[in-house]
Amino acid sequence: MTLHRAIAKTAAETTLAEQFAALRGAAASPRREAAFRRFEEAGLPTRRVESWHYTDLRAALTSAAPLAEAPDAAAIAAARRSLASLTRAGRTRLVLVDGRFVAALSDAPPASVAVSPSAPEAPTAQDADAMLALDVALTLGGCAIAVEAGGQAPLIEIVHCFSGGAAAVYSRLAVALRVGARAGVIERFVGASPSAQRHHATWIDLAPGAKAHHVASIEDHAGLHVESLIARLEKSAELDAFGFVCAGALVRRQIFATLAGEQARIGLGGLALIDGRRHADTTLEVVHAARGGESREFFRHIVADDGVGVFQGKVVVRPGAQKTDGAMKSQAILISPNAVMNSKPELEILADDVVCGHGATVGALDPEQVFYLQSRGMPRSEAEAMLLEAFGAEAIARVGEPGFEEILLSMTRAWLAGRAGAASP
Repeated sequence: MTLHRAIAKTAAETTLAEQFAALRGAAASPRREAAFRRFEEAGLPTRRVESWHYTDLRAALTSAAPLAEAPDAAAIAAARRSLASLTRAGRTRLVLVDGRFVAALSDAPPASVAVSPSAPEAPTAQDADAMLALDVALTLGGCAIAVEAGGQAPLIEIVHCFSGGAAAVYSRLAVALRVGARAGVIERFVGASPSAQRHHATWIDLAPGAKAHHVASIEDHAGLHVESLIARLEKSAELDAFGFVCAGALVRRQIFATLAGEQARIGLGGLALIDGRRHADTTLEVVHAARGGESREFFRHIVADDGVGVFQGKVVVRPGAQKTDGAMKSQAILISPNAVMNSKPELEILADDVVCGHGATVGALDPEQVFYLQSRGMPRSEAEAMLLEAFGAEAIARVGEPGFEEILLSMTRAWLAGRAGAASP
């Protein structure tokens, strides 16, 4: 006889159930109901969930903030002021305030691009992850972008503005590129305070021959930022995606990518700058489901103070996915004695004609390089900052959008300068 002990709900899980119950009247759907049931069965992730082993969200999330209301005139006005000081990164800017698309703050899209200003319906697959299921259940806002077959979409910047205060925002973005289309999308998360909680999912669907660039940049101080990127690539499709993390108390970026068509290619990269007691987690799974696929993963972390960095990368090669070419690398520099980096790259290969490899390094700055710069008259703090900037710049160079690369480099320099200033007597 087997006895199963029911696990008591936490205060946060109880609040989330109450919030979902309140939404049933306004936004009921079988899809939402099924997603929330999956979340309730799993609960908030703990260390016992392998993909969440280094980020115990059940322990960290002591309370769930109230759901953000649709933005009113004051929130939109505040967002307009915030946008005025934000360096533009794309030719077309689309703006979401507290998870809702705001046409008054957004540009008209190019002729080959259609924008739907409402939460797109989530696909039926890939929400086995508890937090992704929760996003499917509670999201009320977002937008969908579709690029027509053969269309060329100049860089589209999507700005996610948080109007402030203790609130939880759930949002969803869908990006669909038809056959042979080209597009670049940058998502920037700004305006959140430490009392804010953000949950966001981006779904990218690439038809045969489509090519896309995607960049996510977390630039604000949200207490919780959980972001999911779900990508599906058909035959000969290509996706290059990059994540930049320089703020946020607890950040979790998770990527689920499936190379469903032959000769598909994906490149994933990122840079995380972690200080204080911040925690930044990047966890990804790339599934090769067809022949001739190529995947590259290249992530770097700079961890200071009592910060914690996490990288978990898994590449799965399914039976029949012969001629797969995969390579994954994680590198981290720890610049404080209490800094922590957890790296776990892994391969699951179920085909016999593949070339796959992975590697991870964690270390400190090379003292000989620091000494060399000091011997040329450079103060130690400047020498270390120069070496760290070069380390980060090599990752940023993979963004593929020169204008935004410079913006990310500027934020990296500001982060390094802030550390140097804090270290000065």
